[in-house]
Amino acid sequence: MVNCGTPVDPTLALKIRRTESLTSLVRRELERMIEMGELAGGDRLNENALATRLGVSRGPIREACRGLEQSGLVEVVVNRGVFVRELDNKAAAELYDIRASLMGMAGRLLAPIITTAQAAELQALINDMDKAAKAEDLNAFYPLNLRFHEKIVGFTGNERLLSLCNAIQREAHLFRRRTLDAPGRMKVSNAEHRRILAALKKHDAEASRREMEEHVLTSKDALFGK
Repeated sequence: MVNCGTPVDPTLALKIRRTESLTSLVRRELERMIEMGELAGGDRLNENALATRLGVSRGPIREACRGLEQSGLVEVVVNRGVFVRELDNKAAAELYDIRASLMGMAGRLLAPIITTAQAAELQALINDMDKAAKAEDLNAFYPLNLRFHEKIVGFTGNERLLSLCNAIQREAHLFRRRTLDAPGRMKVSNAEHRRILAALKKHDAEASRREMEEHVLTSKDALFGK
C-alpha cells in the first residue's frame, strides 16, 4: 500500500476554483500521482490517508476514484478496495500499437502546418529534456516528455485526435515511466525527439509519421526487453 500519511504543504494543497469542482481537482492530483509513480500499479488507494494528505473529506476521494475507474486507471475489488490498475503484457502491447498509430497520424497532420513558433516550443522542451537526461532526473524528464507529445497532438488542431490520445495516455501512465528508467534510455528517447522535430521542420508528412510511430514502437520494445 502506498504511504499517503504525510500531509502536503498547505501552500501546495488543492484549492477550489470557480471553474473546477473539488472532485475534479482531487482526480487531477491522483492522476498526477499515478503519472509520477507515487502511486504504482497494484497500490491500494487508502481513502483516509489520501483525504488527510490532500486536506479534503473522503467524499471527493471516493468520487474521484469512480472517475479514475471509468478511465481505466484504477479498479475496484469487491470487499478489498480500490487499486491502481495493473496491465498485463497483452494489454500494454495493444495500447502501444494504438498509440503508435495515433501519434503517427499526429506527425503526418502537423508537418504541413507547423509554425516557426510551434517548432521553437518543441525545441525548448527538447533542450530541457537534455538537461534532465544529463542529470539522470526522471522526475524532471517525464513531465517534459509528456508535454512534448501533447504539444504535437495539440498543434494539429484535431480535437477528436487529442481526445483519443489523452485517453490512451492516461492508461499508458501505468507503465510508460518504466521504459524511461533504464540506463541511457532518456538520452536515446530525446535523440528520437530531435529526429521527429527535424522531420516536422522540413514539413515532411511521411517522415514525421514514420519517426513518430517508430518512437512509440521503440518504447514498446524497451518495455518488453527486445
